[in-house]
Amino acid sequence: MIQRTPASIEARESSQRPATGTAILQIPEPRPDWQQLMSNAITSPEELLKRLGLPVEPWLKGARAGHGLFPIRVPEPFVQRMQPGDPNDPLLRQVLPLIEESHQEPGFVRDPLGEDDAIQTTGLIRKYRSRALLMVTGHCAINCRYCFRRHFPYGEHRLSPDDRHEVITTLAASPEINEVIFSGGDPLAANDRLLAQWAELLDTVPHLRRLRIHSRLPVVIPQRVNDSLLDWLSKSRLQKVLVVHINHPAELDQATRHALSRLREAGVTLLNQSVVLKGVNDSAATLAQLSETLFEAGVMPYYLHAFDPVEGAHHFAVSDDQAKALVRELMEQLPGFLVPKLVRELPGAASKTPLL
Repeated sequence: MIQRTPASIEARESSQRPATGTAILQIPEPRPDWQQLMSNAITSPEELLKRLGLPVEPWLKGARAGHGLFPIRVPEPFVQRMQPGDPNDPLLRQVLPLIEESHQEPGFVRDPLGEDDAIQTTGLIRKYRSRALLMVTGHCAINCRYCFRRHFPYGEHRLSPDDRHEVITTLAASPEINEVIFSGGDPLAANDRLLAQWAELLDTVPHLRRLRIHSRLPVVIPQRVNDSLLDWLSKSRLQKVLVVHINHPAELDQATRHALSRLREAGVTLLNQSVVLKGVNDSAATLAQLSETLFEAGVMPYYLHAFDPVEGAHHFAVSDDQAKALVRELMEQLPGFLVPKLVRELPGAASKTPLL
């Protein structure tokens, strides 16, 4: 289960004292806006339904059932992009728990990508030869109902300061690894001091070339892209790649575009990965508009993932044949550089498997 982000952050210490020797009152720094927005996220189905002016009764029983299996969490900036009164809003569908989540369906499992078998050391997942995933945090700003890690045991793989040496030693002893991917949870849910420390440690491994970050935070809380984030990114010697996760063009508002622009101006390469989801983006028109909107925002369409069969999310499933048909339509409508690669991730495979 994805854990909630702690409400407190560390206050800055001061060594200064007045001439009388009386200690200065330590006043905690105000929280960055993004952390406050994370803490104030909607965490009950009733609150979300009322916030959008939707009738509670038809949805509440099922929403509570799904919420009990995987808690709802939606930050305010993302809610503001939803259409009030529309139960089929594509952004709402991604976050509203439903009764279907409690149904057991054959073939839908808790670990659809076989990640338990790929854990190399605490917090480090090795799926592919040249890349390694670092599970920086188990926290997320938003709980997407289709998440393939909705059952991941983050508590068993929480990184502590003592684990850092083992992680860096493992990476240093693996010269074939040239890229580390900050993952989670959402790695940008961690504070910038922690992320900067990890970046500094990775800089010491000579054969590493790139730092990739997989994050939804610049989309759901654009305020996350602040000076502190850009500062440590700019200081790292590694090439930086940020892969955002946007499934529908309505997710890109002006604040998100501005956040992405700041990242791009800081020299970060921006890519997008989507999941094809029933009732969200399972039409060629929606996917074409998404690619165009992404490119206008300076983001290249990268992957369109076939749906991962995770337990509790079967109602989002789109067949591979339907996904292929959608991409064929995209190929007719868009230039090749705007057509994302349709792929499926198979447990134990040496790479993602192209479906078309």
